[in-house]
Amino acid sequence: MNSPDSLLELYRLAAMQARASPRSSDEHALYVAELMREVPRVINMLGAFYDGLPKSVQNGLDSRKARRKLTATNLEETIARGDHLWESIYRPHATKLTAKLAQSHPDLPLHILESEYGSLFTDPASSLTPENAHCPDIGRILMSVTAIACLRAQPGVGPQVVSHVYGLRKAFADGTAESETDVPGGKWLASDEGSIWLLELVDRIVDAINGAKSTTFSPGLRNPSTSKF
Repeated sequence: MNSPDSLLELYRLAAMQARASPRSSDEHALYVAELMREVPRVINMLGAFYDGLPKSVQNGLDSRKARRKLTATNLEETIARGDHLWESIYRPHATKLTAKLAQSHPDLPLHILESEYGSLFTDPASSLTPENAHCPDIGRILMSVTAIACLRAQPGVGPQVVSHVYGLRKAFADGTAESETDVPGGKWLASDEGSIWLLELVDRIVDAINGAKSTTFSPGLRNPSTSKF
């Protein structure tokens, strides 16, 4: 929502939960900052987010190296990750949707699968260096939760919201999320009750931050209680 102050407030809230984390307070604070800056939609706020972080966390972030640089050795692996994620979210309509996108522009599905689903939405598997060996991965569950939240805060993309709600459920249906035990409540979020809770929570956050005003992404939800799934 292009609200750096709100992002920093969310960071402070999450960083305070160190007592529930197996990491030390300093490690947890750095982990939270790294996890939050992996969300694609926060790109316009990353500068202000960094400036508002404690100096010790900034120093930790400064030591990290890029993980998503495409090379001749990881290109096929990256494309395969994107194809797998696309299929996991949109099956049994993945091929049909790819063809539909190609009707709009032949390069569109290539860009989406290779640059977004492959390079951005999936965690790099073989590009870790000693500098970022402890960087958090988003994982399949949080990727879907992030997509739902970002899209829900944006008007005019109802079908995409629904697609990613079902994409979250398919992560458990095909077993890709079963190993992600570090996401408390992940399976519940994939239920009817959990999905509705997630959507309504995003509505309340948008309304609290934005009210009736508009931003780059959302015009504001004047009455989120009347929003429909």
